[in-house]
Amino acid sequence: MLELTTVALASLLAGFIDAVVGGGGLVLVPALFGVFPSSVPATLLGTNKGASVWGTAWATVQYARRVSLNWKALAPAAVFALVGGFVGAWAVTQVSTDGLRKALPLILVAVLAYTLARKDMGRNHEPRFTGRKETLVAGGIALVVGFYDGFFGPGTGSFFVFLFVRLLGYDFLHASATAKLMNVATNAAALSLFAYTGHIWWHVALVMAVTNVVGSLIGTRMALRRGAGFVRGMFVVVVSVLILKTGWDAFLR
Repeated sequence: MLELTTVALASLLAGFIDAVVGGGGLVLVPALFGVFPSSVPATLLGTNKGASVWGTAWATVQYARRVSLNWKALAPAAVFALVGGFVGAWAVTQVSTDGLRKALPLILVAVLAYTLARKDMGRNHEPRFTGRKETLVAGGIALVVGFYDGFFGPGTGSFFVFLFVRLLGYDFLHASATAKLMNVATNAAALSLFAYTGHIWWHVALVMAVTNVVGSLIGTRMALRRGAGFVRGMFVVVVSVLILKTGWDAFLR
Protein backbone atom coordinates (compact mmCIF):
# COMPACT_ATOMS: atom_id res chain seq x y z
CA MET A 1 0.00 0.00 0.00
CA LEU A 2 2.85 2.38 0.85
CA GLU A 3 4.53 1.65 -2.46
CA LEU A 4 1.36 2.44 -4.42
CA THR A 5 0.79 5.64 -2.43
CA THR A 6 4.35 6.80 -3.10
CA VAL A 7 4.19 6.35 -6.86
CA ALA A 8 0.67 7.83 -6.95
CA LEU A 9 1.94 11.02 -5.28
CA ALA A 10 4.92 11.10 -7.64
CA SER A 11 2.49 10.78 -10.54
CA LEU A 12 0.51 13.75 -9.19
CA LEU A 13 3.61 15.96 -9.23
CA ALA A 14 4.67 14.60 -12.62
CA GLY A 15 1.25 15.44 -14.06
CA PHE A 16 1.59 19.02 -12.82
CA ILE A 17 5.05 19.48 -14.36
CA ASP A 18 4.07 17.79 -17.61
CA ALA A 19 1.01 20.00 -18.00
CA VAL A 20 2.97 23.21 -17.62
CA VAL A 21 6.08 22.52 -19.68
CA GLY A 22 6.85 18.78 -19.90
CA GLY A 23 9.47 16.85 -17.98
CA GLY A 24 7.26 14.92 -15.58
CA GLY A 25 9.35 11.82 -16.29
CA LEU A 26 12.07 13.44 -14.18
CA VAL A 27 9.85 12.72 -11.18
CA LEU A 28 7.87 9.62 -12.03
CA VAL A 29 10.49 7.39 -13.67
CA PRO A 30 13.02 7.68 -10.79
CA ALA A 31 10.17 7.13 -8.32
CA LEU A 32 9.15 3.90 -10.04
CA PHE A 33 12.73 2.64 -10.21
CA GLY A 34 13.28 3.58 -6.56
CA VAL A 35 10.11 1.92 -5.26
CA PHE A 36 10.46 -1.20 -7.43
CA PRO A 37 14.26 -1.59 -7.77
CA SER A 38 14.23 -5.28 -8.74
CA SER A 39 11.63 -4.96 -11.49
CA VAL A 40 12.27 -5.18 -15.23
CA PRO A 41 13.08 -1.66 -16.55
CA ALA A 42 10.81 -2.07 -19.59
CA THR A 43 7.87 -2.83 -17.29
CA LEU A 44 8.49 0.28 -15.21
CA LEU A 45 8.83 2.44 -18.32
CA GLY A 46 5.65 0.93 -19.75
CA THR A 47 3.80 1.55 -16.50
CA ASN A 48 5.01 5.15 -16.57
CA LYS A 49 3.57 5.60 -20.06
CA GLY A 50 0.35 3.88 -19.01
CA ALA A 51 -0.17 6.60 -16.42
CA SER A 52 1.31 9.70 -17.99
CA VAL A 53 -0.50 9.46 -21.31
CA TRP A 54 -3.82 10.21 -19.57
CA GLY A 55 -2.58 13.35 -17.86
CA THR A 56 -1.04 14.55 -21.12
CA ALA A 57 -4.28 13.87 -23.02
CA TRP A 58 -6.28 15.72 -20.37
CA ALA A 59 -3.92 18.71 -20.56
CA THR A 60 -4.25 18.73 -24.35
CA VAL A 61 -8.04 18.96 -24.11
CA GLN A 62 -7.87 21.75 -21.51
CA TYR A 63 -5.38 23.79 -23.53
CA ALA A 64 -7.37 23.30 -26.73
CA ARG A 65 -10.41 24.87 -25.07
CA ARG A 66 -8.55 28.03 -24.07
CA VAL A 67 -5.62 28.39 -26.47
CA SER A 68 -6.12 28.88 -30.21
CA LEU A 69 -4.22 26.16 -32.09
CA ASN A 70 -3.81 25.79 -35.85
CA TRP A 71 -5.24 22.30 -36.15
CA LYS A 72 -4.74 22.17 -39.93
CA ALA A 73 -0.99 22.36 -39.36
CA LEU A 74 -0.73 20.53 -36.05
CA ALA A 75 -2.96 17.49 -36.67
CA PRO A 76 -0.68 16.21 -39.48
CA ALA A 77 2.34 17.02 -37.29
CA ALA A 78 0.91 14.79 -34.56
CA VAL A 79 0.85 11.93 -37.08
CA PHE A 80 4.53 12.59 -37.83
CA ALA A 81 5.23 12.49 -34.09
CA LEU A 82 3.49 9.10 -33.88
CA VAL A 83 5.56 7.74 -36.77
CA GLY A 84 8.76 9.15 -35.30
CA GLY A 85 8.00 7.53 -31.96
CA PHE A 86 7.54 4.10 -33.56
CA VAL A 87 10.71 4.38 -35.65
CA GLY A 88 12.72 5.59 -32.66
CA ALA A 89 11.46 2.73 -30.51
CA TRP A 90 12.55 0.30 -33.22
CA ALA A 91 15.94 2.01 -33.68
CA VAL A 92 16.81 1.71 -29.99
CA THR A 93 16.74 -2.07 -30.40
CA GLN A 94 19.35 -1.83 -33.18
CA VAL A 95 22.00 0.63 -31.95
CA SER A 96 23.51 1.91 -28.70
CA THR A 97 22.35 5.17 -27.09
CA ASP A 98 25.69 5.83 -25.33
CA GLY A 99 26.76 8.64 -27.66
CA LEU A 100 23.43 10.45 -27.32
CA ARG A 101 23.50 9.97 -23.55
CA LYS A 102 26.76 11.94 -23.33
CA ALA A 103 25.72 14.58 -25.86
CA LEU A 104 22.32 15.30 -24.28
CA PRO A 105 23.45 17.45 -21.31
CA LEU A 106 25.58 19.56 -23.66
CA ILE A 107 22.63 20.08 -26.00
CA LEU A 108 20.44 21.06 -23.05
CA VAL A 109 23.06 23.57 -21.84
CA ALA A 110 22.94 25.19 -25.30
CA VAL A 111 19.11 25.30 -25.18
CA LEU A 112 19.14 26.89 -21.71
CA ALA A 113 21.85 29.42 -22.60
CA TYR A 114 19.99 30.47 -25.74
CA THR A 115 16.71 30.85 -23.84
CA LEU A 116 18.31 32.96 -21.09
CA ALA A 117 20.19 35.13 -23.60
CA ARG A 118 16.99 35.90 -25.52
CA LYS A 119 14.97 37.55 -22.78
CA ASP A 120 11.94 38.22 -24.98
CA MET A 121 11.89 34.83 -26.71
CA GLY A 122 8.54 33.13 -26.34
CA ARG A 123 6.81 36.00 -24.56
CA ASN A 124 4.73 37.05 -27.57
CA HIS A 125 2.82 34.77 -29.91
CA GLU A 126 3.98 35.72 -33.41
CA PRO A 127 3.82 32.67 -35.73
CA ARG A 128 6.41 32.88 -38.51
CA PHE A 129 4.64 30.63 -41.01
CA THR A 130 1.15 29.99 -42.30
CA GLY A 131 -0.50 27.30 -44.38
CA ARG A 132 1.66 24.57 -45.86
CA LYS A 133 4.93 26.03 -44.52
CA GLU A 134 3.69 25.83 -40.95
CA THR A 135 2.57 22.24 -41.54
CA LEU A 136 5.96 21.26 -42.97
CA VAL A 137 8.01 22.90 -40.20
CA ALA A 138 5.74 21.55 -37.43
CA GLY A 139 5.83 18.11 -39.05
CA GLY A 140 9.62 18.18 -39.24
CA ILE A 141 9.88 19.08 -35.56
CA ALA A 142 7.37 16.37 -34.65
CA LEU A 143 9.15 13.69 -36.66
CA VAL A 144 12.61 14.45 -35.24
CA VAL A 145 11.57 14.90 -31.61
CA GLY A 146 9.12 11.98 -31.88
CA PHE A 147 12.00 9.78 -33.04
CA TYR A 148 14.11 11.03 -30.13
CA ASP A 149 11.29 10.24 -27.68
CA GLY A 150 11.03 6.67 -28.94
CA PHE A 151 14.80 6.24 -29.11
CA PHE A 152 15.88 7.85 -25.83
CA GLY A 153 13.30 10.14 -24.23
CA PRO A 154 14.56 12.52 -21.48
CA GLY A 155 13.59 16.13 -22.15
CA THR A 156 11.18 15.41 -25.00
CA GLY A 157 8.61 17.95 -23.81
CA SER A 158 11.29 20.61 -23.35
CA PHE A 159 12.65 20.04 -26.87
CA PHE A 160 9.15 20.32 -28.32
CA VAL A 161 8.51 23.58 -26.46
CA PHE A 162 11.89 25.12 -27.36
CA LEU A 163 11.61 24.26 -31.07
CA PHE A 164 8.03 25.47 -31.39
CA VAL A 165 9.09 28.77 -29.79
CA ARG A 166 12.33 29.17 -31.73
CA LEU A 167 11.33 27.88 -35.17
CA LEU A 168 7.61 28.62 -35.37
CA GLY A 169 7.51 31.84 -33.34
CA TYR A 170 4.99 30.58 -30.77
CA ASP A 171 4.91 32.00 -27.26
CA PHE A 172 5.65 29.58 -24.43
CA LEU A 173 1.97 29.02 -23.64
CA HIS A 174 1.04 28.07 -27.22
CA ALA A 175 4.24 26.02 -27.52
CA SER A 176 3.40 24.10 -24.36
CA ALA A 177 -0.14 23.46 -25.56
CA THR A 178 1.19 22.21 -28.90
CA ALA A 179 3.82 20.06 -27.17
CA LYS A 180 1.04 18.30 -25.25
CA LEU A 181 -0.62 17.27 -28.50
CA MET A 182 2.67 15.91 -29.84
CA ASN A 183 3.38 14.10 -26.57
CA VAL A 184 0.02 12.35 -26.71
CA ALA A 185 1.02 10.94 -30.10
CA THR A 186 4.51 9.83 -29.04
CA ASN A 187 3.22 8.39 -25.78
CA ALA A 188 0.50 6.48 -27.63
CA ALA A 189 3.14 4.96 -29.92
CA ALA A 190 5.30 3.86 -26.99
CA LEU A 191 2.28 2.69 -24.97
CA SER A 192 1.05 0.44 -27.78
CA LEU A 193 4.47 -1.23 -28.01
CA PHE A 194 4.74 -1.73 -24.25
CA ALA A 195 1.18 -3.09 -24.08
CA TYR A 196 1.80 -5.47 -26.97
CA THR A 197 4.87 -6.89 -25.23
CA GLY A 198 3.12 -7.10 -21.85
CA HIS A 199 5.34 -4.55 -20.12
CA ILE A 200 2.65 -2.63 -18.19
CA TRP A 201 1.36 -3.15 -14.64
CA TRP A 202 -2.17 -1.99 -15.34
CA HIS A 203 -3.26 -2.09 -11.68
CA VAL A 204 -0.48 0.35 -10.80
CA ALA A 205 -0.81 2.42 -13.97
CA LEU A 206 -4.52 3.03 -13.48
CA VAL A 207 -4.05 4.38 -9.95
CA MET A 208 -1.21 6.61 -11.11
CA ALA A 209 -3.31 7.73 -14.08
CA VAL A 210 -5.96 9.17 -11.74
CA THR A 211 -3.45 11.24 -9.75
CA ASN A 212 -1.61 12.20 -12.95
CA VAL A 213 -4.82 13.68 -14.35
CA VAL A 214 -5.39 15.61 -11.09
CA GLY A 215 -1.86 17.03 -11.28
CA SER A 216 -2.40 17.83 -14.95
CA LEU A 217 -5.60 19.74 -14.13
CA ILE A 218 -3.80 21.86 -11.54
CA GLY A 219 -0.83 22.54 -13.81
CA THR A 220 -2.96 23.43 -16.83
CA ARG A 221 -5.11 25.86 -14.90
CA MET A 222 -2.06 27.54 -13.40
CA ALA A 223 -0.37 27.87 -16.80
CA LEU A 224 -3.49 29.31 -18.40
CA ARG A 225 -4.01 31.74 -15.53
CA ARG A 226 -0.42 32.99 -15.35
CA GLY A 227 0.44 32.89 -19.03
CA ALA A 228 3.59 32.60 -21.13
CA GLY A 229 5.91 34.20 -18.56
CA PHE A 230 5.12 31.53 -15.98
CA VAL A 231 5.58 28.72 -18.52
CA ARG A 232 8.92 30.23 -19.58
CA GLY A 233 10.09 30.28 -15.95
CA MET A 234 9.07 26.64 -15.46
CA PHE A 235 10.84 25.77 -18.71
CA VAL A 236 14.11 27.23 -17.39
CA VAL A 237 13.75 25.31 -14.10
CA VAL A 238 12.94 21.97 -15.78
CA VAL A 239 15.76 22.25 -18.33
CA SER A 240 18.21 23.14 -15.53
CA VAL A 241 17.22 20.03 -13.59
CA LEU A 242 17.45 17.96 -16.77
CA ILE A 243 21.01 19.19 -17.30
CA LEU A 244 21.99 18.08 -13.80
CA LYS A 245 20.22 14.73 -14.10
CA THR A 246 21.46 13.80 -17.58
CA GLY A 247 24.97 15.10 -16.82
CA TRP A 248 25.15 12.92 -13.71
CA ASP A 249 23.90 9.87 -15.60
CA ALA A 250 26.31 10.41 -18.50
CA PHE A 251 29.55 11.37 -16.77
CA LEU A 252 29.44 10.70 -13.02
CA ARG A 253 27.38 7.57 -12.38
